[in-house]
Amino acid sequence: MSQLAGKVAIVTGAAGGFGAEIARAYVREGASVLIADINGEGAQALAAQLGPKAAAATCDVTSAAAVQAAVRLCVERFGIPDIVVNNAGATHRNQPMLQVDEQTFDRVFAINVKSIFHMTHAVVPLLRERNQGEPGRGGVILNVGSVAGIRPRPGLTWYNSSKGAVNMLSKSMAVELAPDRIRVNAICPVMGATGLLEQFMGMPDTPENRARFISTIPLGRMCEATDVANVAVFLATDASHFLTGMEVPVDGGRVI
Repeated sequence: MSQLAGKVAIVTGAAGGFGAEIARAYVREGASVLIADINGEGAQALAAQLGPKAAAATCDVTSAAAVQAAVRLCVERFGIPDIVVNNAGATHRNQPMLQVDEQTFDRVFAINVKSIFHMTHAVVPLLRERNQGEPGRGGVILNVGSVAGIRPRPGLTWYNSSKGAVNMLSKSMAVELAPDRIRVNAICPVMGATGLLEQFMGMPDTPENRARFISTIPLGRMCEATDVANVAVFLATDASHFLTGMEVPVDGGRVI
């Protein structure tokens, strides 16, 4: 039996990496998914691959208007979302903190943190309105934080702090939205082989350099997209109905 049959989801930053795998897993489990990404062509390509249960929106998550437009498209196409995954993220190159310029700092916080502000304003009123007619239905918000916001690595100070904000705001949202039966959790991956890997490492992506970082992960490998997707499925299902306000490390033991 499909675990998310009849559910509607929005996944940001879903044209590739962790977000794309979350979208695939959700469709596989029966959900209808809006794939929102600034890479509109990539989002369209994935939606076409996933079939009629997927749709795409070109969306700059730092823009309130763009986020609101994506949510409207979701409502028009599939209905009010049951699940929102704030996955879009950015980093700066691993380097001493004083070498990161203000423009880069602003970009990292706009994509990693302010995007959740915009999405919350766009979706929570819809969830609350629906819940008045269907008491107890609630909703699920998953914010992709990072183990960087729990156990930071040097050279990524401003990125680490942005993910620390994501982790904390997830807990605060969980408390405030609990009366509405809206559950909020943070998924906190360790670094994976995504398009951001070289920036996280601050050096070329070679087997030797990978080995250096993998040596800090007790289970001996980087995070894979399926690791994150599996957790995102579980936290969206009724099986996790009593879990909210959690930081869930998907990290092979990195934060131990």
